[in-house]
Amino acid sequence: MCGIVGVLGTGPVADSIVDALKRLEYRGYDSAGIATLENGKLERRRAEGKLRNLAAKLVAAPLYGAIGIGHTRWATHGKPTESNAHPHAASGLAVVHNGIIENFKALREELGAKGYGFATETDSEIAALVVEDELASGKTPPEAVFAALKRMRGAFALVYIFEGQDNLLIGARQGAPLAIGYGEGEMYLGSDALALAPFTDRVAYLEEGDWVVVTRAGAEVRDASGKVVQRRIQRSAGSLLAEKGNYRHFMAKEIHEQPEVVGHTLAHYVDMAAMRLKPFDWPADPKSLARVTIIGCGTAYMAGLVGKYWIERFARLPVEIDVASEYRYRDAPVDRNGLTIVISQSGETADTLASLRYVKEHGSKTIGVVNVPDSSIARLTDVAAPTLAGPEIGVASTKAFTCQLATMAALAIGLGRARGVIDEADEAELLAELVASPGLLAEALKLEPAAEKLARAIAHARDVLYLGRGTSYPVALEGALKLKELSYIHAEGYAAGELKHGPIALIDEDMPVVVIAPHDSVFEKTVSNMQEVAARGGRLILIGERHAAEEAAVEIEHFLAMPDVGPNFAPIVYAVPVQMLAYHTAVIMGKDADQPRNLAKSVTVE
Repeated sequence: MCGIVGVLGTGPVADSIVDALKRLEYRGYDSAGIATLENGKLERRRAEGKLRNLAAKLVAAPLYGAIGIGHTRWATHGKPTESNAHPHAASGLAVVHNGIIENFKALREELGAKGYGFATETDSEIAALVVEDELASGKTPPEAVFAALKRMRGAFALVYIFEGQDNLLIGARQGAPLAIGYGEGEMYLGSDALALAPFTDRVAYLEEGDWVVVTRAGAEVRDASGKVVQRRIQRSAGSLLAEKGNYRHFMAKEIHEQPEVVGHTLAHYVDMAAMRLKPFDWPADPKSLARVTIIGCGTAYMAGLVGKYWIERFARLPVEIDVASEYRYRDAPVDRNGLTIVISQSGETADTLASLRYVKEHGSKTIGVVNVPDSSIARLTDVAAPTLAGPEIGVASTKAFTCQLATMAALAIGLGRARGVIDEADEAELLAELVASPGLLAEALKLEPAAEKLARAIAHARDVLYLGRGTSYPVALEGALKLKELSYIHAEGYAAGELKHGPIALIDEDMPVVVIAPHDSVFEKTVSNMQEVAARGGRLILIGERHAAEEAAVEIEHFLAMPDVGPNFAPIVYAVPVQMLAYHTAVIMGKDADQPRNLAKSVTVE
């Protein structure tokens, strides 16, 4: 989602803000801007498109202020134009905003009736005008912001600067993350620790409803009631800026990092020497659990769907899974004897975070499977189960997905062991298969030339169908999602057994059908579906183990011969070919694989 940086410096801050915004490009954005105070007066530079366009404007018309705010915008209200780009200004102030102000129409009508004019199509402009309205009644800037926060509804992070106030930043957090950075004689506000990493590793995180008055001497945090509160200053791990290395895109690099990061993640949960799970701090007694609920969005939902299969199989617990945007609104009954697992790469996904709050309010114990250890979800869940993928810059999730799968596999085995469903010998056998995954991922990466060749055929397709059974069904869903995200080719994933219930009508000689078929207990059933496709002239693309094409005994247009994997944890390994296929298709088609259109890395609004 949008990126925010605010700096109270000792010298010109514009270039530093641009450098910090570059760290937030991974979130996805369509415009950018900076505002500073020049001799106490507000100056702005904004540009449509990439940060290089903003940088060019700053070269032509530099800014020298020692206080400033910067922003990368992902459009929600209004087109991605320069006039809609942040920072937004009102009389005497400017603001940057991440999120959505849900009651902006009512506020716009109210302000319009008072004679205020509007320069943009955005809801964010309202965040400036409401403060201007409060200032007009004689309030100080902190008083005006506090009053304005009570008038606005929605999910947002805000940072304000004021004319004539060159030692003042005011920030607020409601449903979207905001962090304070502590420097030497300088202070900072930012969307996350990565944004602040060029300046400091001493960070405090605002909690829900907090707002903060920042000067060069420090920060005074207040809660939603206006009471002064303390927020712990901690050392941030966000100081390492990811580099592409020898890869063309971050996504390519992150695909190739998977053997290493999945290994790191498994090492967190598994005692490799003893081939036993390390102790895990379950928030509820696994033996007393009535059911498990899994909640996620996008790729995290796919990881949860695989986790559902594993928990039901190894722990014999009923599992409900839902996309967070649906779960939060359907008034779902919450079992106090249940466990809720929420999955999010960023730990800030708005719908997932709202669903987490809902289940906690209704008494469920919670586990957060997250990649950012100091994120909101990691802090709010009873227990955080980390995925050690490291910073993931590409918008389309790759290594975070396989690390989520590794974590879900460990949790499923742990639940089964704690509930007495599997014994010590079963645990050792399953873990031996699981810890083989990093090596098998490395083997799967050797298929990249074949995947690139296949991508040249896929790139000409209008529609693509992905099929899988069992735990390969979520991999089919994920493969279709990746192809849509990156290449903009329409693709759908289906449970292979559902082929006869509708999708078979789409099969013709122009339709590529990608079949995910590890040699598991349902392989023969999957083969029967392949035969149905072949009988109707479909273009079969098989991703399976080395002898799968021969055993299928049908005409196959392309075959990606995977290494032999065990029957339980194939999704971890089979994620690689569908990722590579989507990536190379996008590159061949000239698309930006790291920043697909209309998408954001961290979705912090609905």
